[in-house]
Amino acid sequence: MRKKVVFALFLILLIGLLTGCSDLHKPITPESTGIWNEWFVWPLSWFITKVADFFGGSYGISIIVCTILVRLVILPLMIKQLQNSRAMQALQPELMKLREKYSSKDAETQKKLQQETMLLFQKYNVNPLAGCFPILIQMPILIAFYHAIYRTPEIREHTFLWFSLGHPDKFFILPLIAAVTTFIQQKLMVGRMGNANPQMAVMTYIFPIMIAIAAINFPSALALYWVIGNIFMIFQTYFMYAPMKKESKETGGAKK
Repeated sequence: MRKKVVFALFLILLIGLLTGCSDLHKPITPESTGIWNEWFVWPLSWFITKVADFFGGSYGISIIVCTILVRLVILPLMIKQLQNSRAMQALQPELMKLREKYSSKDAETQKKLQQETMLLFQKYNVNPLAGCFPILIQMPILIAFYHAIYRTPEIREHTFLWFSLGHPDKFFILPLIAAVTTFIQQKLMVGRMGNANPQMAVMTYIFPIMIAIAAINFPSALALYWVIGNIFMIFQTYFMYAPMKKESKETGGAKK
């Protein structure tokens, strides 16, 4: 699990560097150059503006609507990731048997273990790397949406509810909501997966604090994006894992 966490963080950092983080403080316009700006950030910025025009110039409502739409677009990727995760979990007993059978650390035995493991994956049509593909695909989309919100000048000039979209929430209400919803989403995810890994448990508490600190310093438009995204993820996690939990209970009941 540690390797997976490190790998995920490395991917996020790499994608962030490749997608032009140096342009973050430059307003996005139709004249912005570069593949990242022309094909990712500007279309999203344009879409946010058009949705705001549809709702009477409310960029707050536009961010809410666009966040939900973006999450819906990447939802099939999340479902695919869940299916692969379930398949890997179903194979764990077989994988444990192989590790016990080839427990010796010598090179020949470990080579045999790898061969048997790959044959097992092929037999059940499981790709152990498939869980990384949704991350690779969705991260550029989410980072581009982040850039579009941050770099669209019109957003900074509008207010929504009690806060200015272009400035941090002076009452700290939005950062608090962002932290709480992040904690709920993380806790729900770990609980649904039945993951007792201590590193994941620590991140459940550390990540909300990181989000709160960022939301205190960043424009409220980004905090609003995080809050809506978290709320969507909370419902998504519940409805995606509910059938799995029901199926697990039925299987356990049948065994009894």
